[in-house]
Amino acid sequence: MQNQPSLYPSDTIVALATPSGSGAIGVIRLSGPEAISITNKVFRGKDLSRQASHTIHFGTIRDGEAVLDEVLVSLFVAPHSYTRENVVEISTHGSQYIIENLIRLLIREGARAAKPGEFTLRAFLNGGLDLSQAEAVADLIASNSAASHQVAMQQMRGGFSGELKQLREQLIHFASMVELELDFSEEDVEFANREQLRDLIYQILRVTGRLIRSFEQGNVMKNGVPVVIAGKPNVGKSTLLNALLNEERAIVSDIAGTTRDTIEDEISIRGVVFRFIDTAGIRQTQDQIEAKGVERTLEKMRQARLIMYLFDPEQDAPEISQQLNEAGELNIPLVAVMNKTDLLQAGRKQELEGLEMHYISARDKQGIEELKEEILRKVNLHQINTDDVLVTNIRHVEALQHTEASLNRVLEGIENPVTSDFLAMDIKQALYYLGEITGTVTTDDLLDNIFSKFCIGK
Repeated sequence: MQNQPSLYPSDTIVALATPSGSGAIGVIRLSGPEAISITNKVFRGKDLSRQASHTIHFGTIRDGEAVLDEVLVSLFVAPHSYTRENVVEISTHGSQYIIENLIRLLIREGARAAKPGEFTLRAFLNGGLDLSQAEAVADLIASNSAASHQVAMQQMRGGFSGELKQLREQLIHFASMVELELDFSEEDVEFANREQLRDLIYQILRVTGRLIRSFEQGNVMKNGVPVVIAGKPNVGKSTLLNALLNEERAIVSDIAGTTRDTIEDEISIRGVVFRFIDTAGIRQTQDQIEAKGVERTLEKMRQARLIMYLFDPEQDAPEISQQLNEAGELNIPLVAVMNKTDLLQAGRKQELEGLEMHYISARDKQGIEELKEEILRKVNLHQINTDDVLVTNIRHVEALQHTEASLNRVLEGIENPVTSDFLAMDIKQALYYLGEITGTVTTDDLLDNIFSKFCIGK
């Protein structure tokens, strides 16, 4: 968004809306007051300026007398479009040559190349979306699981911002009453009932607290769950990764210390993405490369949301307990897994009954589905309702935390009476931070930071 001529631009922008590269179809999008007239200059078919919104028209695109391609042109007349401006989408054959020449032709006729996220920025500026909904558009595009898709859809449809809007409107009412008191300060009157204001603050704090707590789950839905597979060398960590992914992702060998760096891959379990990380075996070693791998394993364990600690039947019980205790000191949810159960004798299993252990055979893929269920349970994702309002954006969490701090100062001002001007100041601060989330309060830098992360054409 840098060097944009105006926060509320009046020019017409153009960009490729489909992924770049050759394909069956490429869609080129224009938005702005001249979108239809610019397209009309190069389109041969019906006069687009006379056509109704939400109609599609077949014709050719011509550069002078040369035919560039046969196309379908879709019209969206303002304000009935994504950006609330005139929007044209030209569906052309997916040749890179055609797409590049068509965009250059449209720019020559008066359009400007769009910047990242500029279509969605215009939707926000023109009132089609609030800021949290606009950010959900980027989340929707990036969603790679059923859960992340559903959460993004819920936010894009205004579930999150709708809840905040109701609270903010009630707080604005009290802010206006406190402001009114300032006009009658010499008469020492109260227009804002302090008891009602206190009740409202507690109500808002309950909602903000719930939303802040939801970030842990919301962030997982959006970005996935990092799970480290740890254990001594040659206990079957790479075999387990392959079994979870159902493909030969990691090299498997009987030679201890084969894995010397981390190997990562993702799968979806009940709509939630898990990022499994196969690590080097944990042991004392003189090999500098293997030692570096062990160091990286310990670092990944500290960063994980869940640790799967793997054992085999040759480990003795005291050593298992010791390893679990050491891993438990990281204060990260832990699943203890006994691999190679085909080698486990009945007496040995009885010795391990005091430990919460899951028994699998990674090689034969036995117990893998049960292990997946335990993983969901351990990270508290087996009962998530994606219809609930979940916060997925760290910017929103920080704004909610600032809101809570301001509201707590309002409560302090009520409990230890302060003058109306101080009370009004803290209420205004709370309103400011709530407004930052939905875009009621914005700055150019904030918008630039948000929309510059979008892809071009969205």
